[in-house]
Amino acid sequence: MPSWPLNQWYVAAYSREITDGLLGRTICGEPLVFYRTSDGEVVALADRCVHRRYPLSLSHLKDDQIICGYHGFTYDRTGGCVAAPGQKRIPRTARVPAFEVREVDSLVWVWIGEQDRVDDALLPRAPWLDSPDYTTVRGMEPLQARYGLLVDNLMDLSHETYLHGGYIGTPEVAETPITTEVDEDARVVYVSRHMADAACPPFYARSTGIEGRITRWQDIEYHPPCLYLLHSRIAPVGVEPPADGPDDRAFHVEVVYAITPETEHSTHDFWMVARDFALEDQEVSDFLAENNRTVVLQDVVALDVLEQVVEGEKENYQELSINIDTGGLAARRLLAAMVKDGEEQPAPVTAR
Repeated sequence: MPSWPLNQWYVAAYSREITDGLLGRTICGEPLVFYRTSDGEVVALADRCVHRRYPLSLSHLKDDQIICGYHGFTYDRTGGCVAAPGQKRIPRTARVPAFEVREVDSLVWVWIGEQDRVDDALLPRAPWLDSPDYTTVRGMEPLQARYGLLVDNLMDLSHETYLHGGYIGTPEVAETPITTEVDEDARVVYVSRHMADAACPPFYARSTGIEGRITRWQDIEYHPPCLYLLHSRIAPVGVEPPADGPDDRAFHVEVVYAITPETEHSTHDFWMVARDFALEDQEVSDFLAENNRTVVLQDVVALDVLEQVVEGEKENYQELSINIDTGGLAARRLLAAMVKDGEEQPAPVTAR
């Protein structure tokens, strides 16, 4: 069994990545090909011709159909073969698997597992990403590490102080205790760290223009397996949110990660930063995009090293966990339960 939960939604791409061309991307060990039809529908098919396994992502798209670049087998949006070279009769088994997709909040989600068990209620949301009230910058970095290491990394933000000093880390992040709550029914982990009087890291000082110390809140929602939301509130010291009405004296940044396994030892690290200030300021957008990518790449370097360490360690190595790991441990527990719950049903036995 794979280490990730089956029968779940995973982010496969940003909407802007899916065009009228062919995009190949492996999601949870499934090589897939994506394209957008002439009527705007996103299609996801297995990226392998049934004939001689040639990748369909390296083939041709014509009239919303993929023509295999090796021998010309042609597939429609359902994965059915509609043409084969040298004969009019199409073999009944000439079909590639099609995958359910949903396009919401500027993200393309794909259902990994049994396609007849699709559940739209399990699709988490990040509405800031295409809201006119926010401006979003984004990117995706390949990670040569298992997805669980990225989950651990994001659930424990105390590492910001040490790994990301000079960008988003300040001493207060590591020094401030966290609170952790788990909604077992909804399968969401909440981790909060509120700093009443903290240094303003360059990431926020330059983007907001705040001078001096700040009140800094970090409220995490992790919707396993894929979506991570960090609600970040930044305000001058003493500026608290009103009991009612808009919190318009504070700056709000929604940091979103989609943690999508590629293989057992690699991960698609989708990152997004949405802000509710300086919406039209391209200089601020460029600064946040460059700085956040730098921060993400710092994580990538560290986690790639960790993957090598984990792969090389002896069986049953016991790591030490402390208070700051409470959220990460809760995430691991939920993921383990989801892996068990999502186990694919065995294929029915065919009577002879």
